[in-house]
Amino acid sequence: MILAFDTYYTENRAKTVCVIFADWSDDSISDFFSEIKENVEEYPPGEFYRRELPCILSLLQKMNLNQSDIECIIVDGYVFLDDNNRLGLGGHLYKALGEKIPIIGVAKTNFASIVENKRSLLRGKSSNPLYITTVGLDLDVATRNIERMSGAYRFPALLKELDKLTRLE
Repeated sequence: MILAFDTYYTENRAKTVCVIFADWSDDSISDFFSEIKENVEEYPPGEFYRRELPCILSLLQKMNLNQSDIECIIVDGYVFLDDNNRLGLGGHLYKALGEKIPIIGVAKTNFASIVENKRSLLRGKSSNPLYITTVGLDLDVATRNIERMSGAYRFPALLKELDKLTRLE
């Protein structure tokens, strides 16, 4: 199974959602989980993971999934922040999970300090790429997986659905 996480913030609240699907080409989610956390602290600039990682880990614990059944986890953001492997959200999640589950970061905006450890991916008719980073999985394979995801537009349909679920109260 493939898991994708996103978190939406309002003031000091965070709603984290995880959608689950079985195959990269699926056009519908098989399940989803969500959690709202109160009193979420601000994060220091450049350390986004400090705010979002606890939300993802908390929801993962409540889901009580067998880690060996998880093929990959997708996060909204970067795995690495530079070509010297400075960890981003995805890299910190990989470490927190004992380096056993591959992580793919899918970002909508470019992060200029990373060049070699990311791929630009154009989907649909968009001239704006997604930026793919990964750990535990070959970068080209990760990029092809995101490219294979259902949807005719820049952002894969299941990740767009995740975004909608995250914003609903």
